[in-house]
Amino acid sequence: MFTGIVTDMGTVTELEQKGDLRARIKTAYDTSGIDIGASIASDGVCLTVIALGDDWYDVQISAETVSKTNLDTWTVGKRVNLERALKVGDELGGHIVSGHVDGVAEVVAVEDEGDSTRVTLRAPKDLARFIAPKGSVALNGTSLTVNDVSDCDFGINFIPHTKEVTTWGDVHVGDRVNLEIDTLARYVARLAEMS
Repeated sequence: MFTGIVTDMGTVTELEQKGDLRARIKTAYDTSGIDIGASIASDGVCLTVIALGDDWYDVQISAETVSKTNLDTWTVGKRVNLERALKVGDELGGHIVSGHVDGVAEVVAVEDEGDSTRVTLRAPKDLARFIAPKGSVALNGTSLTVNDVSDCDFGINFIPHTKEVTTWGDVHVGDRVNLEIDTLARYVARLAEMS
């Protein structure tokens, strides 16, 4: 489990397609405190550490994961949002995030509003019904509050701090973004269907 509070921006330094996709991610984390088999959310995708170095870790990514996320756009040099798994007693600053991406949203507009940036995204139709104003979503692993919703489009405001400590400072129209809907919204919708 994660909170959607990004704690490092890593960099993809190697990619190798050999059966599954293998990626090496450079990190500022103290890798001596990371175990083989640990889960690290990388752009919101829960990935398992399979090898470690002084300032990097490797993950193996299945074809299924690549097909359901934006990891097919990863290139060497790409910066990615990172979050270590939640420990019992850690502060829950965002919302409960599983690292199981539901689909990919597309950035359809980017507009500065004062010091903040308003980003409009388009969700897949089957996921749009789970997104509500003032609800939570995880986008590329970042816990965010939805400002407004119109059909499949929804708006998010990014404050300067978020743009500085995550990859959201680099956002562009056309970017494909990993979307995880709020678990609570999923269960509420399911309960409504059963009524």
